[in-house]
Amino acid sequence: MSSTLPILESRPALQLDPRTYDRALSCVHCGLCLPACPTYTQTGHEADSPRGRIQLMRGLADGVIQPSESVQEHLDLCLDCRACETACPSAVVYHELIEETRAKLGAKAKLPIKSRLLRWVFFHVFTRPTRLKWALVPPRLMQKIGLYSLLRKSGIFKLLPLEFQKMEQMLPAEGRIWPMRLEGTASTNPQAVQVGFLGGCIGSVMFDKVNRQAAELLVACGASVVVPRAQTCCGAIHHHSGAHEPTEEMARRNIDAFLPANEAGVKYITTTIAGCGAMLRDYGTLLRDDPAYAARAKEFSARVRDISEVLVELGIPALKNAVNETVTYHDACHLAHAQKVTGPPRKLLASIPGLTLVPLPDSDMCCGAAGTYNLTQPEMASKLAGRKLNNIAATGCRICVTGNVGCAMHIQSEAVARGEAVTVVHPVELLHRAMFG
Repeated sequence: MSSTLPILESRPALQLDPRTYDRALSCVHCGLCLPACPTYTQTGHEADSPRGRIQLMRGLADGVIQPSESVQEHLDLCLDCRACETACPSAVVYHELIEETRAKLGAKAKLPIKSRLLRWVFFHVFTRPTRLKWALVPPRLMQKIGLYSLLRKSGIFKLLPLEFQKMEQMLPAEGRIWPMRLEGTASTNPQAVQVGFLGGCIGSVMFDKVNRQAAELLVACGASVVVPRAQTCCGAIHHHSGAHEPTEEMARRNIDAFLPANEAGVKYITTTIAGCGAMLRDYGTLLRDDPAYAARAKEFSARVRDISEVLVELGIPALKNAVNETVTYHDACHLAHAQKVTGPPRKLLASIPGLTLVPLPDSDMCCGAAGTYNLTQPEMASKLAGRKLNNIAATGCRICVTGNVGCAMHIQSEAVARGEAVTVVHPVELLHRAMFG
């Protein structure tokens, strides 16, 4: 008498695009990504490393495992900082894997009320500058009259959930009650280079001063600054949260704004925000299957430059005002790892008379900001910020320079919370001082 064991079949929980799945097959599990991964260096857990997460994603796609709570936690803990891509000898494009996985798993997930509320704030306030301005009017008014600091001291904000405590903590101590929209500036030179400027959503509201200073520097370098009113959010917050369709629509709107059909458009498309720049450079991949936009998206991405790159390419005039400060420089992940831009910011800082630049240990290790990560994973984000602040303290500097508003807000707010005298500034702010006094 013979018996046949039933064959257990498991339907894959994840259907990845074959091109994305091939990214996973490129990983040879060498482990060179491990010391570059912020979460692995914190937890020491293989599933919190890039190669461990790749195995999890392959397992989901192959039907070997299911998206259990544990699996989801390890994937959610990833910052998508892309340091693993810089370290990888096999050129694994990890971010495409994690971003598509999050999008497809997220479409099936039932989020708790707190998570749904956070997503609503991310999608419908953070990415809408006018709404964000209105939301900030009450706290800005309370800051002006001194009431806000009293509320902080009272401890009332500690009654909020941890994620919303972190959101409150990140509010910069100063800012305009109603920031004005950045306008374009035409050069008097008819042969001037046309530079398109994307202000960013949070950047245009909370760091509008940096944007204005960047525009003034561009004009001083002989460029004309073009700020299309039709521009919109770059899509990074939606994309990293797994909402790819809205991201694609935002990409189309920005392409139409900066590169109108049948027109030459601007030579460069720039921003002061590393996270936005990284997203703009990804439009070519994002819209590769859109027959109406694929070619234009690729051309758009080819014109994207960080503000530091544009200033170096245009050539900064002689800087005549000394900035007698000693500073250190933190590499924003989406500038160093996603855009591969590390030299231009340092070159610009080195050109400032009187400025002393001290190397920062592990300068390209993520600070924990990572877009909205510091709000969705506040505990890990705080640990990474603590490590960054310890490294800044080791340099003896009280000024940290970085090219991303997310990093600036996160590091600055954590420094304030810990009572550490650290000021975080954008390279543009120091260059502006050196040029205009």
